[in-house]
Amino acid sequence: MKNLRIVSFAPSFRPGAPPTLTGIQRPVVGLLLGGLLFGAIASSAQLFPPPDPPGNATTPAKARLGKVLFWDEQISSTRTVSCGTCHLPENGGDDARSGVDPLAVHPGHDGTFNTPDDVFGSPGVPLNLANGLYDWSPDFGLTAQVTPRRTVSTINAGYAPELFWDGRAPSEFVDPVTLQVVIPFGGALESQAVGPPTNDVEMGHVGRDWIGAVARIESSAPLAVAANAPPRLLNFVAGRSYPELFTEAFGDPEISAARVAMAIASHERTLFSNQTPFDDFLVTNMGLTAQELSGRAIFSATCDNCHVGVQITDHQFHYTGVHPNADDIGRGEVTGLADDMGKMKTPGLRNVALRAPYMHNGRFETLEEVIDFYDRGGDFPGGTVIPGSGGELYPPNELVALGLTPQDKADLLAFLTRPLTDPRLVEGLPPFDRPILFTESNRVPVLEGTGLPGSGGLIPWVVAIEPPVLGNPSFTVAIWNALGGANALLVIDDEDPGLTLPGSGSFAFESIVLDGVGTGLGFGSVSLSIPDDTALNGAEWFGRWYVEDTGGGEAAAVSQLFRFRTFMGLSEAVLFVDGFESGNTSAW
Repeated sequence: MKNLRIVSFAPSFRPGAPPTLTGIQRPVVGLLLGGLLFGAIASSAQLFPPPDPPGNATTPAKARLGKVLFWDEQISSTRTVSCGTCHLPENGGDDARSGVDPLAVHPGHDGTFNTPDDVFGSPGVPLNLANGLYDWSPDFGLTAQVTPRRTVSTINAGYAPELFWDGRAPSEFVDPVTLQVVIPFGGALESQAVGPPTNDVEMGHVGRDWIGAVARIESSAPLAVAANAPPRLLNFVAGRSYPELFTEAFGDPEISAARVAMAIASHERTLFSNQTPFDDFLVTNMGLTAQELSGRAIFSATCDNCHVGVQITDHQFHYTGVHPNADDIGRGEVTGLADDMGKMKTPGLRNVALRAPYMHNGRFETLEEVIDFYDRGGDFPGGTVIPGSGGELYPPNELVALGLTPQDKADLLAFLTRPLTDPRLVEGLPPFDRPILFTESNRVPVLEGTGLPGSGGLIPWVVAIEPPVLGNPSFTVAIWNALGGANALLVIDDEDPGLTLPGSGSFAFESIVLDGVGTGLGFGSVSLSIPDDTALNGAEWFGRWYVEDTGGGEAAAVSQLFRFRTFMGLSEAVLFVDGFESGNTSAW
């Protein structure tokens, strides 16, 4: 079996170009030209709400529906991933799991784990099929697959003309089913929103299309697997179905890919962050410390070629030597132009202190590391010949070394942290409040104890990650690290089935033949239907896999115990007065 996900946090570095500004010169330049060079950032004293595109005006009902869809894990094929899973407000709109969860690692361009090009991305869904069963991923086995890039923040994403690191979500939004232009310009959020639900790494099963994704939404009770939803969302859902919510938002119950995208985009346009200490400073010229003001001047003289304006981004694409061009060709994958190979979109820096790890591959754990990277002028020069191109060159690294002093770096860090952080994200205040996801809750099945080994001394591994919500037609439990080709029995009962092969199971007693050949290479799964029976609410269940394998000296190899409780979905409404009459979109 391939050795999966041996994580390394030690990528190799290459030195940058010689310094062009010394540490002594840096503060002087910043102080003398601060007003001029920082003018791009301070050109507007206020970050206004992102504009609505033609054909998708933001309304309270549409934004609320979009927020429900954004946080509903049931839209994914396994009911374990929502848009919000990878875009947590308290993490600045990025994925908190990247670089922290040992399973949030992609092998990168070389396809091998524990090498310098590993990417710290976002876990999505296991490789799975339309019938609910799991298939084998060469890189990830039966665990969640991982995206080959770090997420981009959803906060302030409504201002971007294109989205994703490579800009593949364009301004023109085309209905993915009818292929008709729905929004001629300004629809990057809508274009982005239609991607993940049908992507078989992020949210979908193999072969999933938008017809299947819409069918899943139609058959799901809104937010059924979430907990502690904000009162305004509970009040909006009020026990209604998705067709009823779409009727309120769009005037009739039709659910379509375009409407799903427009609702989610409407919600995301309310996620603009304009209540930072820096915003107060732009209006009052007060509120920053001496160190933060020094950091502001340093930023002006070194960073605002790309991080410009009140949004602190030029929304353009640059190659800055984060990785060799060929490791991820970035914008070049969209345009096909040699000059774009390896370029990535400039992220805005509002709330950047919350967004660790950093860069499109998540290679830096801290802002201090990012500052050091820019100070040395990046790590890879670029500018090499593209293989097979006939002599065309990759774009060169656009950075130069800065020669910052330790004090310069400390001051720059001070500016990038408190002044640019909106406290509403940290505190979970509207519009950044959210439900507790199923995957964050104590409802996730728990593995405990031990089992019995089979051939090779291997104990079969259980994968039980899906929500045991009443009415779930496909609650999948998988097994791997077992003897390939062997018979396997899944037993779930109201008590531990034990280490001796039982004769029955009150919840499940399902036999399969494992795929794979050889010791430790067997895998398989069973998809179970959970009755929509309120008598089962809160009932506790215990399960194990038993594999016909005497190679460990026992009658069967037995997995760890897994246990879970079946639960009812979200159904109660809480009355809430939200003051929409004020017209304050932050309450949406």
